[in-house]
Amino acid sequence: MDPADRIDQLRAEIRHHEDRYYIDNDPDITDDAFDALVKELEALEAEHPDLVTADSPTQRVGGRTVEGFATAEHLQPMLSLDNAYTEDELRAFDERVRRGIGVTDDAPVDYVAELKIDGLSIALTYVERVLVRGVTRGDGIRGEDVTANVRVIPSLPLVLHGGPAGTIEVRGEIYLPRESFERTNREREDAEEPPFANPRNAAAGTMRMLDPSVVKRRGLRAFVYQLVAAGERDRARHSETLTALRQWRLPVQPDWKRCAGIEALLGFCHEWQDKRAKLPFDTDGVVIKVDDLALRERLGATAKFPRWALAFKFPAQQKDTLLRAIEVNVGRTGAVTPYAVLEPVVLAGSTISMATLHNAEDVARKDLRAGDRVLIEKAGDVIPKVVKRVGDHPPGSTEWTMPTVCPICASHLQRDEEEVVWRCPNTSCPARLRRSLEHFASRSAMNIEGLGESLVDQLLELGLVKDFADLYQLDPRVLEELVVTPREPRSERARPRKLGKVGRNVAAQIDRSRANDLSRLIYALGIRHIGEKAAATLARSFRTMDRLLDAPIEMLQTVPEIGPVVAASVRAFADEPHNRALIAKLHAAGVNMESQAAAVDDGPRPLAGQVFVLTGTLASMTREAAQAAIEALGAKVTGSVSRKTTAVIAGDEAGSKLEKARTLGIPVWSEADFQARIIGISSEPDRQ
Repeated sequence: MDPADRIDQLRAEIRHHEDRYYIDNDPDITDDAFDALVKELEALEAEHPDLVTADSPTQRVGGRTVEGFATAEHLQPMLSLDNAYTEDELRAFDERVRRGIGVTDDAPVDYVAELKIDGLSIALTYVERVLVRGVTRGDGIRGEDVTANVRVIPSLPLVLHGGPAGTIEVRGEIYLPRESFERTNREREDAEEPPFANPRNAAAGTMRMLDPSVVKRRGLRAFVYQLVAAGERDRARHSETLTALRQWRLPVQPDWKRCAGIEALLGFCHEWQDKRAKLPFDTDGVVIKVDDLALRERLGATAKFPRWALAFKFPAQQKDTLLRAIEVNVGRTGAVTPYAVLEPVVLAGSTISMATLHNAEDVARKDLRAGDRVLIEKAGDVIPKVVKRVGDHPPGSTEWTMPTVCPICASHLQRDEEEVVWRCPNTSCPARLRRSLEHFASRSAMNIEGLGESLVDQLLELGLVKDFADLYQLDPRVLEELVVTPREPRSERARPRKLGKVGRNVAAQIDRSRANDLSRLIYALGIRHIGEKAAATLARSFRTMDRLLDAPIEMLQTVPEIGPVVAASVRAFADEPHNRALIAKLHAAGVNMESQAAAVDDGPRPLAGQVFVLTGTLASMTREAAQAAIEALGAKVTGSVSRKTTAVIAGDEAGSKLEKARTLGIPVWSEADFQARIIGISSEPDRQ
């Protein structure tokens, strides 16, 4: 088949299966089969770049970090909605609507009731049915242009299936499903970042990220609910518009209902107040709209709200129960956090038996003790938390105190003076191990491809791995026979399977990782405050693991860019006997303990004192590799342009940093200049 014809065929098939999965919730092929179609299309487009089009499914993948968000104006203002919290307030809204349109008898007004998605409002512009822009609500007149991030949301079509020609604006809500929200918070906790309070905050924060690839990985979804400009005027009722949007293969939340009058509306609200917990996303109420578009015109709007629409908010989800005990949990980084063990209680449709208590200071501030009655609620209807104590302490109760040793491995807990979090310093602590193994195997650490969540779970469950070093004792034949369930984004129908060849490949990846540079191992160990850059600096400075572990804190602090906090963290890691034993075991397994990188003081440093800024995409290497090449010659790489900047190195699609450099008169180097002036120096014979 001609490559162009096959590419067209593949695109049509992939779009069909995306619709079946994201719109119909009824996929008709397996995830592996879908992935095979995508890979075939990617390969063909790589061979024939002249056939790549902007609307190809492969163009969803966001690989370029943008410099910042411009602003754009909406076709029509995006107004907020007035709120109602009680049945009386909802009846009052109905009375205002009836007066506004002159209804004096008992004839009911037709409304459309839609679940209120708790996410981030978005306006999508389609020109000739092709998605060209995505803009946040902003101030209602102008918002942030987040088109690059919108394009990686798989439920939003890049091309409409039908619909009016010309320019239309479709409005909706971007949200994060609960499962994705929980996974995102786990990842943030692993990275020692504060978790999002609720899925709405997570969705808003994700959409304002500058790297579309991160947005894609978070797993955002969207529902649309409005059409503005010429397309809306083609219909007499909002219910007809929702039907049309769905026919164009846009994602419309399917539980909307046309309600004749206030009593039907109240019935819908009461029904979903109880049923909402069964949904895979957050909803905090019901949006009510007059169905007849002509009546909307007559009702008009205030300066802030349309008079024809209202948001009915569900009441807060709270209950009181018995606090049976306060226990602690150990996370990947060793953070030891208290949690409440509760008398099980049904809240928002699920049975709650545990709730977060954040830290020891939170427990003390709320003065919580075992045996107390406590009020709990679901933050964003997802995370149970203890709000406060209800009533007095029971007779004979005692204050809770934070344990001094890890409840799992008995290591002595540590706490930095400026922190409230206590930590277990033992890297091999069983409670830390699952997430620690995932970090150890990650691309930036030991880069063991294939060692993901499912396989790690199996290794731990079977007792095959109890620390990092055990990975290097695994028998490839055992890996081949392991049975795992894939956990990819399209994995709802994925079935357990033997690893087979994948297991052999993982074993080969593990074996290959023995030769990694010391810097990767330092980062992989998960030492607190040690990122990739600090790990590379320490490896270049101390050259061997033994020298690093034996270095006194005063010596650690003399290393450039290694301050007191990082130095103390390294020293705490080295002083823990469990960690010393782990390093010895890794060494015995053949893991490299030396740095092959040029030492900090080795060789000439011709660019010492100079400062460079990278912007845009380099064709010849990654930004990380470019930064390493610059720093190896003694210069610094910073993220912002100032008068101290020596030069800005600009790749393809450079952004605001390039403009600022020109404004300040800072020299701008092309990629060719970079290759000649930086890579050329690095390649000179006296640098080998």
